[in-house]
Amino acid sequence: MAAFLPASSQVSVRDSSISMVLIVPSYGYQVPAGDMADRFGNNSNLGISFIFKNKKKWYISAEGNFIFGENIKEPNLYSNLTTEKGFIIGSDGLYADIRTFERGYYISASYGRLFPVKKPNPNCGFFVQAGAGFIQHKIAIQDKKNAVPALQDEYLKGYDRLTNGLMFKQMAGYWYTGNTRLINFFIALEVVEGFTQNRRDYNFSDMMEEDKGSRLDILLGGRVGWMMPLYKEAPDKFYTY
Repeated sequence: MAAFLPASSQVSVRDSSISMVLIVPSYGYQVPAGDMADRFGNNSNLGISFIFKNKKKWYISAEGNFIFGENIKEPNLYSNLTTEKGFIIGSDGLYADIRTFERGYYISASYGRLFPVKKPNPNCGFFVQAGAGFIQHKIAIQDKKNAVPALQDEYLKGYDRLTNGLMFKQMAGYWYTGNTRLINFFIALEVVEGFTQNRRDYNFSDMMEEDKGSRLDILLGGRVGWMMPLYKEAPDKFYTY
């Protein structure tokens, strides 16, 4: 007489390190250093990562991050437009309402390693990763009343300090993969180094010429993310007796 006994129908996340794909939205808060500290204050950062982790606990990641903030420190940005008292007069004869923001992004690919701890399963633990990519940032300028012709359309490029270049990124933190797919997250410290240059042909205001100098733009911060793991269930196995 023969009977069939099904084996476990799911990957054993509890008992062994498994391969998985993870989709990871995240939020970071960053403090600038290097040349970037002369232009911007602290910023926020929203990111999305796509990660593949193998059974040997190594992983690769493709990431995109959006930088945004409101603290602009660039000195003399409108020095050729302001009055002696520091105001900008619009074409309507009134004080202009000019607002500035930090905007930027970086994209990167990283390689990392997970170092498991015993609980709650072998897919949790501390991790380190390093990668490289491209970073860009600028000063976004908004003329609320559209009353300053010098801050419209193509003229904005003379003030926005568009900057980009090669970047490197390192991260270290804790990665939690739960025994179910419901609670999965990470928390980490992050360092970004951008080797950048101004990309505008001409800078108005204080320089009145092209900025050809190289920059070291650094971002230091913390990041938290919610991980959505995707992994296949193992096929049923049957045994006879």
